[in-house]
Amino acid sequence: MKKKILSVILASAMVVSLAACGSTPETTPAASTDATTETAADESATDTAAADTEEAAPAQTGDLSYTTLNLDDYKDFSASIKYIHHKTDREEDGTMAAMIAEFNKEFPNITVTTEAVTDYAEDSLLRLTTGDWGDIMHIPAVDKSDLATYFMPLDTLDNLSQSLNFVSSWSYDGVCYGIPYMANAQGLLYNKKVFADAGITTLPKTADEFLDDLQLIKDNTDAIPLYTNYAAGWTMGAWDAYVGIVSNGDDTYMNQKLVHTAEPFADPGDGSGAYNVYRILYDACARGLIEDDYTTTDWEGCKGMLNRGEIGTMVLGSWAFAQMQEAGDTPENVGYMPFPITVGGVQYVAAGGDYNYGINANASDENKTAALIFVKWMTEKSDWCYNEGGYTVVKGGKNPDMYAAFDGCTVMSDQDALPGEADFLNQMNAESELSINAGGNDKVQKIVEAGATGSQDFASIMDEWNQKWADAQEELGIEVLY
Repeated sequence: MKKKILSVILASAMVVSLAACGSTPETTPAASTDATTETAADESATDTAAADTEEAAPAQTGDLSYTTLNLDDYKDFSASIKYIHHKTDREEDGTMAAMIAEFNKEFPNITVTTEAVTDYAEDSLLRLTTGDWGDIMHIPAVDKSDLATYFMPLDTLDNLSQSLNFVSSWSYDGVCYGIPYMANAQGLLYNKKVFADAGITTLPKTADEFLDDLQLIKDNTDAIPLYTNYAAGWTMGAWDAYVGIVSNGDDTYMNQKLVHTAEPFADPGDGSGAYNVYRILYDACARGLIEDDYTTTDWEGCKGMLNRGEIGTMVLGSWAFAQMQEAGDTPENVGYMPFPITVGGVQYVAAGGDYNYGINANASDENKTAALIFVKWMTEKSDWCYNEGGYTVVKGGKNPDMYAAFDGCTVMSDQDALPGEADFLNQMNAESELSINAGGNDKVQKIVEAGATGSQDFASIMDEWNQKWADAQEELGIEVLY
């Protein structure tokens, strides 16, 4: 029962992959400021859905769906809805209220009440099960098989993937229950002036080049080379986002192969793979290339520190870029670059949806319609994704200039799980207690502790993780194929 509960609590999301220099879900041409290529994830999911379900049409308020809803037909629609979300910063700084005011210029009779939840990953799950949340929420980590219990079907995957990117994450049996409020590319933040002052003229492409650059920052500037954000806890989960596409260039790895892989944390010997993702963090800590006291890091304070050049680099998704720019007087110094791992001469970027809008399956028909109007307006007309530095959710939409560093990289999205295996990764994460891309912050914090104190060598940590993975495969009866 404990592990069943854990599998429900595990967050699977954003974790999402975005494009990077030579990487990201789906092998596409170099990333540009246009999202004109369809993601492999969407294409694969569409094919799978077609095979698994014929004409899997959503059954909601009549024949209304995301793609059939015409916003112009609902200018006089009247309802009151509630939207809970995790963006506490945007609730506090007035951004959310400003967007709703713009929405009400077009839909004056739809009242939208919002609530930002601080510990969203856990609290939203509790509220979901009690029904105490309203009409729209950012979908937490539920099992896909339970989506229809809680959320209204928005459209078929086939229909929705024609106009939107990254919509397969919360689809089941060919039906979509969620739409990303924004998408992320998985790279890392850096301060351009700190790099210049340190003598770094070319962005690093490998783990060793990155560690050498961190040493240059320590030797030649007063900045903290790599800020771990250890104390915040949740920020540590960002490191998991590079397992898969970014570290191996394989868009089928995360959702199809990982659960069937023997020793996924072994060193492949060529600087790639999950081993070398986490090795960067361990070695940076072991070499004293992080803050003096990792236990006292400050999430809110670090934003201004990076803006001012007191921090050289931070590992976070592209969603954090706008916040770092807004936190000080030198936004032009805030940069975003591909994660420093190269696979066969190519850097890969994983791109994918962040939290998804979900609409309460138990809401009234009027509230479902109003919620769908709000979700479609937020997705297509609010510019929230763009303003947050997000990778476009709307196909053909615009991307911020921050992604210029990804030119020359291959951007890809994780493909869906194989038919009948949609819950395998959740089960493996719960059984192994490693929670890859699912809120596994504790395990990453232990890497910081071990590296900084010398209490355990890195290879033995990876050996332990491999053993936990093997034990989980055996316990769950999951076949080892790779």
